[in-house]
Amino acid sequence: MKMASNSKKWCYFFQLVLLCLTLLLQIASNQIEAGGSKVEYLPGFDGPLPFQLETGYVGLGDSEDDMQVFYYFIKSENDSKNDPLLLWLSGGPGCSSVCGFIYEIGFEPGPLNFSPMKLKVEEYDGSLPKLISRPQSWTKVANIIFVDLPMGTGFSYAKNVIPHRSDWKLVHQTHLFIRKWLVENPEFLSNKFYMAADSYSGIPIPPIIQEITDRNERGLKPRINLQGYILGNPVTSGLEDNDQIPYVHGMGLISDELYWSLQNTCHGNIINVDSTNKPCLNDMQYYNELLENIWLFNILEIYCLDENIKRTRRNPSRSLAQKIKTPLSSPVTLPDMRCEIYRDFLLAEWINDPAVRKALHIREETIGKWNRCNSDDYVFEIPSSVPFHANLSAKGYPSLIYSGDHDAVVPFSSTQRWIRSLNYSIVHDWRPWYLNDQVAGYTRTYSNQMTFATIRGGSHTAPDTKPDESFAMFLRWISNKPL
Repeated sequence: MKMASNSKKWCYFFQLVLLCLTLLLQIASNQIEAGGSKVEYLPGFDGPLPFQLETGYVGLGDSEDDMQVFYYFIKSENDSKNDPLLLWLSGGPGCSSVCGFIYEIGFEPGPLNFSPMKLKVEEYDGSLPKLISRPQSWTKVANIIFVDLPMGTGFSYAKNVIPHRSDWKLVHQTHLFIRKWLVENPEFLSNKFYMAADSYSGIPIPPIIQEITDRNERGLKPRINLQGYILGNPVTSGLEDNDQIPYVHGMGLISDELYWSLQNTCHGNIINVDSTNKPCLNDMQYYNELLENIWLFNILEIYCLDENIKRTRRNPSRSLAQKIKTPLSSPVTLPDMRCEIYRDFLLAEWINDPAVRKALHIREETIGKWNRCNSDDYVFEIPSSVPFHANLSAKGYPSLIYSGDHDAVVPFSSTQRWIRSLNYSIVHDWRPWYLNDQVAGYTRTYSNQMTFATIRGGSHTAPDTKPDESFAMFLRWISNKPL
């Protein structure tokens, strides 16, 4: 009887030990899942990654089934402990941050973008698109977080809530994301922090920075070591459409006579044209016909249009995501390999592959087919970010505002216009800046520590089409050197 009693005690003891071990393993697993997971390899790339990539989720709600924001994080290849930390937010609104990661700063299928690696552009044969290495990227000198926001973008998801998608929700969610990410990655708390974005994100980024600095001043922890921000071809005031008329006229896309007529009949205003203004409507019809086969994001690029792509001329600055519905539906509709949309197809084929999703640590059964952009049900609430620029300038935050000068969607002239409206004095007047003894663009600096630069030959996403010039510009500015 005594032996049987001892056996029961040992049985209970081992059960208790097993339970404790199970709980510890669960806790450890949750801690790993709450933070990021290192990506050891990427299908399509031969060999180990030449840089440190981490992916993960940050929860924004009380429950793990609430809003889960997906991100890609690349450590600086130089000195990650001391180099700046950037948070990159893609435009759209609602375009996945993998676009910035792969097209502008990370991988890119074009022949000139020196990033960690790129998609190899070749005829699609049904196999997984290949990745090849390249030697240079912004991550040579900075740590960069690419985040899928607003909710419903990329691989971010919400199970038990219906996310409200709007400008102000995007502001609050991004601010909350970076504070939570820093709590989970406290080794980066002391790094200088910058925000960077392009396109439509020119609207939410200044309010996001305003909210960060307001909460810093109120003592909210952890304190974000905010140092400044970078914006490329940013939508800013909602007046970009009006600036398109003088831009395309100056580029020789419309005649003098039509330009003068538009100034008279539409009074230079093509936003919400009065339906009773017949002369203006007639001029606008002719105007649209002349630009019908021009890729406005890069007027030098060949024009490609697939049946899955919807193009709108009315208020294009507020419908960038609707212009391109990618990925393309099937290989049958593949565009010319020279087209920008061809790489969208390759990217979708690559990132939707089960092996790639597994390597990126995408949680199963959270997101079905990945889509590049999702602007459905998005509410536009912030008509202009100019007042936020003024507030941030008054607080002394440096900024770099750059424009690819062959973008007709957000022309460099529209960016110059709202910068002039801030009424800051010029410190260094208009001058060329150089790379390899060639003019890379033009630049001007202001007393509010704002630097404006054009990138000669650059598109709506200039780091994509002019990577060498964009990297040189970024490196000089982030190092507090003149362009």
